[in-house]
Amino acid sequence: MAVKTFFDPKPEDESRNLAFFPAEISGGRKLSREELDRFNREGFLTGLPAFSTTEITKIRAYLDELIATVLAADDRRNAYSINAYHLVCAGIYDLVLSPVLLDYVEDILGPTFGSWGNHLFCKLPGDPMAVPLHQDASYWPITPSRTVTVWIAIDDADPENSAMEFVPGSHLHGPLPHEDLPLDGSRVLKRQVVAPESYGERTNNSMRAGEISLHSDLLLHGSQPNRSPRRRAGLTIRYAAGEVRALPGHEYWLKPGVHCRGELPEHWPHRSRPEGEHPEKLAHFTGDFDGNPMPEGDRGD
Repeated sequence: MAVKTFFDPKPEDESRNLAFFPAEISGGRKLSREELDRFNREGFLTGLPAFSTTEITKIRAYLDELIATVLAADDRRNAYSINAYHLVCAGIYDLVLSPVLLDYVEDILGPTFGSWGNHLFCKLPGDPMAVPLHQDASYWPITPSRTVTVWIAIDDADPENSAMEFVPGSHLHGPLPHEDLPLDGSRVLKRQVVAPESYGERTNNSMRAGEISLHSDLLLHGSQPNRSPRRRAGLTIRYAAGEVRALPGHEYWLKPGVHCRGELPEHWPHRSRPEGEHPEKLAHFTGDFDGNPMPEGDRGD
């Protein structure tokens, strides 16, 4: 069974508080006042040091094995299907709680936050699928829009192998109108902002393996097909302030939650670390997020 994980928002829905919440310009554990000011102004930071060459080599070897296991399985999963695997893979769970990542996130969200999801965007050599330009918050039935995404470069990422693209300052426009596109094998996510060229020029998020970027959930971003002979894998981890909650009827969205720092409210579950590596437990977890068209009526729960 395929599982639909994305939320279909209604334009008149006033139950979500979708606006950019600036980081306090005080400087902190990892980020300077100048960097926090740039995050508030542009909606992202990139090329931040996180993992040494030795560390990222070990992380890459672990993910290489996980990707190979998923691709070899006799099911619908593909290179984009490794979504929320912290629930079944101890290695992903441990990455979510990496102190270096939590220090960066604390500078932006403050001392109380958790993580509710992660997704490995693995563009294999010659991958024809694009990620349309979109705002993450348009997919998520949570409020307020105080989620920051950490993007870990597992491989070197550059324009040749389809590094992510950002539209600087687009997070300051608030929620933008999106349209749904067919999942016809040419794209991963189905939702794209209407008239994307009207919000400014894209900048390329080139990074070396082991570096990270941070971006707001309202920042327009996406990526082109990878027509190169090189893979481009990046692990996204979603961290949200403790005040963030799911909309009524969508409580399942925070069920994968992991407490990271501070005392989180009761509406934040805390999933314990899984024992070992069991990607087969999510063999049937496919959907819009990996380019698999959904049968009508399917929904995550």
